[in-house]
Amino acid sequence: MADRVRLVRPKEDLAPLESAYRFAAERHTGQFRLSGEPYISHPLAVAGILAEMNMDVVSLQTALLHDLLEDTDTRLEEIEKRFGREVARCVDGVTKLRKLQFFTSEARQAESYRKMFLAMTDDVRVIIVKLTDRLHNMRTIGSLPREKQERIARETLEIYAPISHRLGMGKIRGELEDLAFTVLEPEASADLLQQIESRRHEIEAFLAGIRRSVEETLRQEGIPARVSGRVKRVYSIYQKMRRQKVPLDQVYDLLALRIVTDSVKNCYAALGVIHNEWHPIPGRIKDFIAIPRPNMYQALHTSVIGPGGHAFEVQIRTEEMHRVAEEGIAAHWKYKEGHTGPGQDDQRIAWLRQLVEWQGEMQDPGDFLSTLRVDLYPEEVCCFTPRGKVIVLPREATPIDFAYAIHSDVGHSCVGAKVNGRIVPLRYALRNGDVVEILTQAGHMPSKDWLALVKTSRARNKIKHIVNLNERAKAVEIGVKLLEKEARRLGLSLQKVGKTDLERAASDHGFGKVEDLQAALGYGRLSARQVLQKLAPQDDAAAPAGQIKGAAGLPTPAQIASPPAGDLVLKVKGADDLLVYRAKCCAPIPGDPIVGYVTRGKGVAVHSSYCSNVQNLLYEAERKIDVEWARSASEAFPVRMLVHTDDRPGILHLLTNVLAGEECNIRNLDARPDDARNGDGAVIEMTVDVKEKRQLDRIVSAMRRLSGVRDVERTL
Repeated sequence: MADRVRLVRPKEDLAPLESAYRFAAERHTGQFRLSGEPYISHPLAVAGILAEMNMDVVSLQTALLHDLLEDTDTRLEEIEKRFGREVARCVDGVTKLRKLQFFTSEARQAESYRKMFLAMTDDVRVIIVKLTDRLHNMRTIGSLPREKQERIARETLEIYAPISHRLGMGKIRGELEDLAFTVLEPEASADLLQQIESRRHEIEAFLAGIRRSVEETLRQEGIPARVSGRVKRVYSIYQKMRRQKVPLDQVYDLLALRIVTDSVKNCYAALGVIHNEWHPIPGRIKDFIAIPRPNMYQALHTSVIGPGGHAFEVQIRTEEMHRVAEEGIAAHWKYKEGHTGPGQDDQRIAWLRQLVEWQGEMQDPGDFLSTLRVDLYPEEVCCFTPRGKVIVLPREATPIDFAYAIHSDVGHSCVGAKVNGRIVPLRYALRNGDVVEILTQAGHMPSKDWLALVKTSRARNKIKHIVNLNERAKAVEIGVKLLEKEARRLGLSLQKVGKTDLERAASDHGFGKVEDLQAALGYGRLSARQVLQKLAPQDDAAAPAGQIKGAAGLPTPAQIASPPAGDLVLKVKGADDLLVYRAKCCAPIPGDPIVGYVTRGKGVAVHSSYCSNVQNLLYEAERKIDVEWARSASEAFPVRMLVHTDDRPGILHLLTNVLAGEECNIRNLDARPDDARNGDGAVIEMTVDVKEKRQLDRIVSAMRRLSGVRDVERTL
């Protein structure tokens, strides 16, 4: 590591780096990783990865010291005294919040991300160190228990790989995704690698022949270039196969050539040479030089039909573009010149600044994590305003997302949109190159139905804020009416109840204001009878004849009829007398992560945490309620599945054998050709009974291992 630093920074004083290593080695003495290696090997390996990226000494010191606050009794003040405020700030930003107390692991995770992102806006080296820390942990994950491996791999795939993508760090992103994929889908990963390996000789021969041909043609045209070939990353292949429901031999960009030349002019010249030599595939030409991706990635992409009818992709870029594509934001930080933070105009950090601004408005950790995952969604669609301004949005974004990307007021007042001069519905999925004109109307406000249409966290949060205000006002109004109605039924007068008594009742139920209590009544979280027990005076006459009175002259809670028990396998945490039922939209089964949502007059609807409707429902945090699986289910639950396969005899027999092995009942089954796959595929739709998620996971894994099965997905 030190040799590498001396090579790229010959004039740098490495004494602080050596001091950090000695300090870390001393504090980690006697500590070992689960693999049996001395613990110091991990921070040393992280620093080594950063050295390969030519990062500065402060980054390397941070890597060596990053676990001291978590795993030893070292204090932040001691690090600052020994190594300076800059190093201490970076170490503190990388450190998770394990030592703080939170009610749930979700809250702890959300606060860890908040802290990391806040630190990152001040010094991007925090996230660069964190990404390399996660990369080494993923490389050595095999020593951990299986359950922990899956948790870390899922977090890597959902959070850290997308962050590296947003920062343009393609090399780290690719390795993180492939490592996580191997952990989460070991059978699918092994099968895909085996398929690629079986064709390796053919692939290498094809790439070598194409590379020689391109090099010779470019040389004849006087275009200086380095040409290399590669096979698409395993996880990327898997995603494309699942998304398009195609086998490996129909992945057109499985093979790719990369041409690195000396100038933008020669990039376009090389593209002309390629198209003159081979026929381009329509719709597969992308110019990321003229319109860079939000992470500043630049290149020309084209797919062509090569010798023997084999399709392959060509990427063309300059040396500087190649460096940025591999290292991303790390390639632009000149730490040796004293710049420690991102520029105000850096697009790769703009999304993070917005996220930090919004995080103050999102007190619920689940809401924050969901928003984070939405915001990390890969951005793929470039649209234009009528004046030519480029607006980059997530895939399948709608005109509503476009409107909010322009300005909040434009989004609120949006009543329609024109795309390429034609009026389209607000649910229209925008495409690359669309020219979008937003139609507005003064005084118009967004509908909560828009939450089902938007894809960006900016639009979602703005809509939630407006809908929240409107829904809360309605809930307060309903709460007041429910209280008055119950009081009349019991022969009480609310006019005799003072403001102080109402505030006391609100406080007794855990609310800061009377309006909060009334809103809870309107949402159905409390009953009017419960509140009146706190307000009504002692008056035996208030109760129906023959009924024993409570302290306030009303029936005691034990005498109030309990609501139906609902699903016996589900319950609200801390309460056993609420009606609970599984939502039909996602039909969660035991083992699924779940969330409860209070519905007016219907009890508590339980959704899967991954249900698409959850984001649309939980715009009001007061409606969210903690639920849990009460016990292991003895009965089975219907689950609908779609299986995409080759269209050949015997495939149905193989699938039903898997179900028979798990003793699963098939409620219904429908098999048909998949017309979208040119007649060579089939779709099998079935509803089967399963007892829990682990059993379903075993079924899905077993089906995916079958020859001829392209994809298996749960739809209900």
